[in-house]
Amino acid sequence: MSQKEAKGQVNAGWASPLSEFVSQPPHSISEALQRFVEDASPSQIRAWDDSIPPLQRESKQISEAAAGNPVAIMEYQLPMEFRRADFVLLARGAVFVLELKGKDQPTRADIDQAAGYARDLRAYHAACADREVWPVLVPMRSKSAKRTVDGVTIIGPDSIDDFVAQQKGTASDSDISVESFLSDEAYSPLPSIIEAARELMETGELRYIRRAHAATAATMELIRELCIEAAKTKTRKLILLRGAPGSGKTLVGLQLAHSRWLDDIAVERASGKRIPAVFLSGNGPLVDVLQYQLKAAGGDGKTFVRGVKEYVARYSKSEKLVPDEHVLIYDEAQRAWDARRVAEGHKDGRAAGKSEPELFIEFANRVPDWCVVVGLIGTGQEIHVGEEGGTGQWFDAVQAQSNVADWTIHGPDSLIAPQIPSTTAIRAHTELSLDTTIRFHAAQHLAPWVEGLLNDAPIEELARLAEHLRVDGYRLYITRDLEQGKQYLRDRYQGEPSRRYGVIASSRDRILSAHGVANDWQSTKTMRNGPWFAEGPGHPGSCTNLESVATEFGAQGLELDQSLLAWGSDLVRQNGAWSNDDARNYKKGTVVKSAFELRKNAYRVLLTRGRDGSVIFLPEDESMDETYRYLVDAGVVPLESD
Repeated sequence: MSQKEAKGQVNAGWASPLSEFVSQPPHSISEALQRFVEDASPSQIRAWDDSIPPLQRESKQISEAAAGNPVAIMEYQLPMEFRRADFVLLARGAVFVLELKGKDQPTRADIDQAAGYARDLRAYHAACADREVWPVLVPMRSKSAKRTVDGVTIIGPDSIDDFVAQQKGTASDSDISVESFLSDEAYSPLPSIIEAARELMETGELRYIRRAHAATAATMELIRELCIEAAKTKTRKLILLRGAPGSGKTLVGLQLAHSRWLDDIAVERASGKRIPAVFLSGNGPLVDVLQYQLKAAGGDGKTFVRGVKEYVARYSKSEKLVPDEHVLIYDEAQRAWDARRVAEGHKDGRAAGKSEPELFIEFANRVPDWCVVVGLIGTGQEIHVGEEGGTGQWFDAVQAQSNVADWTIHGPDSLIAPQIPSTTAIRAHTELSLDTTIRFHAAQHLAPWVEGLLNDAPIEELARLAEHLRVDGYRLYITRDLEQGKQYLRDRYQGEPSRRYGVIASSRDRILSAHGVANDWQSTKTMRNGPWFAEGPGHPGSCTNLESVATEFGAQGLELDQSLLAWGSDLVRQNGAWSNDDARNYKKGTVVKSAFELRKNAYRVLLTRGRDGSVIFLPEDESMDETYRYLVDAGVVPLESD
């Protein structure tokens, strides 16, 4: 009988004791799988019919040799995802995830797909946390000897029983029960920013995620306490939360904007409005995507997420205009415009002479009773001209207020220490520094690798960090063939419609458009960010078509499962050092403090967009040869044809 019929659950096409799996007629298992996967293609059905008999033969020998209560699961669908693992075996106190391929030689994409299942079970499945999880790739037509590539064991179907017999779980000899493994609550994947926004709109809360919760729970609790304190004392606070790329800053901001406890301390206005918080960003593409997804979830995308520029335009019209919210959350606060850029961006002159931090602190002073401004600060991601003023503008803005005594600034030691002594009350909190990267699953070495790469760390150190990334399951590949990179991504995420992968590139490159990468201004201005990030295969505007390109401006603050990073001429290795000599110039009259630093920041953004990894494409151009060799020496693996 099928798992759905036997257990009343819907996370697998078949789940039973291994002995029962062995004893069933193959056609009954295949029929159960077809009922579960209602849109199964004829080729998929043939693959099941071909694989079930050899799996039963191997399982019979495993069942006879293994103690405990081994379990067989076919077409296990990871909860809250569309991915399905072909065959999961719970035996010998361990978890074996078998990816079956109807071929004799696996591709690199096949290997990475198998590794991805095991990585995610280790990271997000409660029952797998303290157990061995073995990724196994089985080319069903292969009779080759066992080999291991990037932690994935590759064996022919006749060797499955021998491999299982050689392994032993580390936590316990007891096997995981089918009920605990298939429970919806057992598996809590880390959502993307887009998924989180939709989930918050639909449910009012974000699923409990062990790694994200561990990294951000103390921060959320501190901010809650500070908001309540401000409401009780009728004072005002500036809270600066600093974090590395992918550390959960935006997740914290989105959760705060939707926190129900804010309803209890918000003061109802004369207008009858009671909107506790708003999430604001100067990152136009991020705003577009979040509003697009929130609207798709049935809400008004502009209620909780708004653009900084439109917010400034509204409330700078008159000092009598009062924000509806008590908590103003400014995402990427280190990118706030300085006074010169504000004057350029707001042509009506009402906001002229003041920086965005000054304007926001003034807006906050108009809010009755109390107000909290929360600045979410990334590190090294200032990519726009006029964003180079840094976080010091926020301290200056508070200290310039006539009611400075009503304000307290809260931040991490790294931001607070340089500001002492100060005329403003300042308090340091370790909880306001997020140092653990959670965006990239378990890949904790990505940020230091990127920093080292862009700042000329010893090549041996870069190679060592890259090897750690591979062990963690994070993939860094390089190719001179654009189509090869695209095909790898298509193969890697075949049958996974919830996955997002796309082409990203620098906006200041000169040569990529001649090599098939449409990163020119004319092409990128027509790209709609909402569907590009949110929609999947089959939608004409989806990133998965691998046609339209997002630049650093479109990609910052957002993420893909894997990126195809087209490396441009604007940052290349020349004589052993980085050079931006061949970058496109800024338009005449633009004041830039350091074009070189802006280029490095752009590539810092581009290199950290992929949650599973990045494929780096370098054109076959002589000017890119030294860069190619440098990246390979730094641990990026050539994506060779299989």
